Order: sequence, then C-alpha cells, then structure tokens
Amino acid sequence: MALKSTIYKVTLNIADMDRGYYGDHQLTLAQHPSETDLRLMVRILAFALNASDSLTFTKGLSSEDDEPELWDRSLSGDVNVWVEFGQPDEKWLRKACGRAKQVHLYCYGGRSTDVWWQQQQTVLQRYQNLSVWQLPEDALQQCLPLVQRHMTLQCTITEAQIWLSDASHNVHLIPLPLKA
Repeated sequence: MALKSTIYKVTLNIADMDRGYYGDHQLTLAQHPSETDLRLMVRILAFALNASDSLTFTKGLSSEDDEPELWDRSLSGDVNVWVEFGQPDEKWLRKACGRAKQVHLYCYGGRSTDVWWQQQQTVLQRYQNLSVWQLPEDALQQCLPLVQRHMTLQCTITEAQIWLSDASHNVHLIPLPLKA
C-alpha cells in the first residue's frame, strides 16, 4: 500500500519591506512521505521570499514534468520566477535559467551545502539570472516547532533578514547570499 501525502494548511501573513510586498496567503501544502519537516519549512520560507499574487507551488517531488518547486508565470505562460531548493545538478539549473527570467535556489543541509557550492560555484557563475542562497541550518532547526497541520505564520523580511513566528515561537534567519 502506497503512503499518502500529509496535507498542511498554512495562513501566511507576509510583510516584505525589502520588496514592498505585503500580503496574506492561504496555502495548502502536500508533504510527500519522503519529505522532512525541515524541507516543508524551506518551501514556506521560499514562498515568503518570492511571494506575489501569481506565485504557485507545483507538484514538487511528485512532478514528472520539468517543473520547479515554485513558479511565477505570466498570463501568456512565460516563467518570470523559477524557485528550487536543495542542491540540484548544473544541468537542471541550466534548463531553469533558459526557461525563466529569474531563478532562485535556496540551499540547505549545513556542511553538505558548503561542499556542493565549492564544486558548483565556478560553473554556476555564468548564469546571469541565477541567485543562490544558503539557509542557515541552525535557524532552520529552530523553525521545526512551527510545523503544525494548521499553521498561522507571520513573516517579516527587512534588510535581507527574516523573522518567522506563530503565536508562541519566533525565529530569526539571515540567508547567506552565495550568488546574488
């Protein structure tokens, strides 16, 4: 018998003073059985950092198509923003950079991200529309108490710093720009 995804309902209030974006979003996230709570929080953070009225999640881990984790498409189908997580290979990022106006990669995983970046840094520099950010492992671990089946989260972004909170927890993150 196949394991089913766990469904999370997230009310996300975003105040992104760096971009001048303010909005409330009702998100329904399906957590694949192989997906960790940490990766779920990375998905929520990436949504907050790129939020717009047209930003949507794709099928993600369950996708058989060449789709990103998140994307912002125009009404004509052009991909304005392509968002990925983790440590993908260069071929996947090349394809993303060819299809989208902007590609944002959010890396996590502590020391493994440092090793991955050392191996990929030179080749990824040629993609002008690619930005790569490392999310600090210790701060991501502090986000885990926020994970509930029904979450109400407030996210404030200012001066490239993120504050994520619910009624009883507050987490401060400072993403490290590897390639801006």
